[in-house]
Amino acid sequence: MDKILICTGTSGIAAYAVEVACLFEELIKKHKLDEQYRVVRVGDRGLFRDVLVDVVTEDSRLVYEFVKPENVEQIVIEHLVGGRPVEKLLAGKDYEDFFSGQMRIVLSNCGEIDPEDIGEYIARGGYEALKTAVSMESLDIIETVTSAGLRGRGGGGFPTGLKWKFCFEAQGDEKYVVCNADEGDPGAFMDRSVLEGDPHSVIEGMAIAGRAIGAASGVIYCRAEYPLAVKRLQCAIDDAGARGFLGDNIMGTGFSFDIEIMQGAGAFVCGEETALIASIEGKRGLPRPRPPFPAVKGLWDKPTNINNVETFANVRHIIAKGADWYSSIGTDGSKGTKVFALAGKVKNTGLVEVPMGTTIKDLVFGLGGGMARKMVKFKAVQLGGPSGGCLPESLADMSIDYESITGTGAIMGSGGMIIMDQQTCMVDVARYFLEFTVEESCGQCTPCRVGLRRMLDVLIEITDGRGKPKHMTFLKEMGETVKSMSLCGLGQTAPNPALTTMRYFQDEYDLHVNKKECPAHVCPELLKFKVIEDKCAKCGMCQKTCPVDAIEWKKGEVARIDLEKCTECRSCIRACPFMAIE
Repeated sequence: MDKILICTGTSGIAAYAVEVACLFEELIKKHKLDEQYRVVRVGDRGLFRDVLVDVVTEDSRLVYEFVKPENVEQIVIEHLVGGRPVEKLLAGKDYEDFFSGQMRIVLSNCGEIDPEDIGEYIARGGYEALKTAVSMESLDIIETVTSAGLRGRGGGGFPTGLKWKFCFEAQGDEKYVVCNADEGDPGAFMDRSVLEGDPHSVIEGMAIAGRAIGAASGVIYCRAEYPLAVKRLQCAIDDAGARGFLGDNIMGTGFSFDIEIMQGAGAFVCGEETALIASIEGKRGLPRPRPPFPAVKGLWDKPTNINNVETFANVRHIIAKGADWYSSIGTDGSKGTKVFALAGKVKNTGLVEVPMGTTIKDLVFGLGGGMARKMVKFKAVQLGGPSGGCLPESLADMSIDYESITGTGAIMGSGGMIIMDQQTCMVDVARYFLEFTVEESCGQCTPCRVGLRRMLDVLIEITDGRGKPKHMTFLKEMGETVKSMSLCGLGQTAPNPALTTMRYFQDEYDLHVNKKECPAHVCPELLKFKVIEDKCAKCGMCQKTCPVDAIEWKKGEVARIDLEKCTECRSCIRACPFMAIE
């Protein structure tokens, strides 16, 4: 039977994907096409041009993008009934280029199967890896994962097989497997999309981990802001239990394993392993000193293995295809693929999965399609979320792998990647991320609680035009102090945005402090709202965007801003690709 695939993840639903799906079902039945076509509600595919609708037949596959409810009848009548695709709604070559340049392993089922239908997962090889794993010895599973070179995808990059081995060797009458789905980085949505689009892959990976370390219980700690992910996870857990892939005596092997979901309240610090454990136990989510590590003393003081969503989603592929296959992908020190969330000033925003070792330039100008505005140049990329760092255009040819990224002062993180152009102020970016981490700090240790607050105060002074030369020294010294003395990973990495912007964009700090100028024309207190005549292209774009008619312009002439009318909203500055307004 032919299929109509409709992307109904969170982003799709926000664009009326449910209404689109209902209309397709209604009209297919009305036109007596229900014996030929079946509507399948799939997860998000990664490129956010919702609503995406695929018409899949035995001979072809056509993709429609930006489909609205009012477009459905036309597609049904002209395409499904009449056999004439609606050309104006079809996705173009850039859509094909976005996916053809990827190597989708973790995301292979996302946008392709109904996440609430276990039969579709099984039809694509689902739970075959678990069938293999339950017949293997624990150490053989661990050796396979170790030989594959899989490293934790949550940010730290610790070898997964080694972590499993520590937990296997730890003494305890009970052991636990925990999936960290507390994705809290601004601009990151990798875990959410996997949980919504392919929840069984995570469940299967956790069950294999349970078999490897000798655990009978698993917990998925998912933030409550992901209601659709929680719903689909619970549905998948129930179906897996009904089919005998979870529960007692799985496949008659004597191995038992169950999974429950715990919803977190959205505290960023609960992404840290020990704080996450405290939250599951009903305590305040506070990190604790390590050692002992969770592998030895974790949930309920029992040996506990914690990996994130993407890590578990890789496991079934490694068991099914072998360690040699997986280790052949990526670099010597960073094996496999990595899922990144492309966001910011790039043309194609969404999820991409590429082999480790892909360069920043390949992501931004290849899959990303280049800058969103062609006349504005690429300036920097923020890697690793609020605990990551900002890397300049001069490092665009750098390989994206754990060792290379760490050497720059940034971190890989969970895979958030925010692209910035010339109209981005790096001092303001550092201030933004410090605001986030100050807000999310648990306040337990003084370096993080007080040090980050003081760093933020200084960055605010600089962006407000009150910066002093001594502030540069203070930021560097305080940043290093917070990194070296904080208790957990949040404090140890939170100064990175400030330290990396100072390392690679020192000239911007100097201009803010010494000349009271913001070269990106972002910081309001440093702006004059004056047109620079020799930069003005006389195009009138600024006038068209001004909401209060404060700009005077005639064709072929330099624009002029009436400061008495101007409300300093910065609409003109954002609209001008030539940065002709200071």
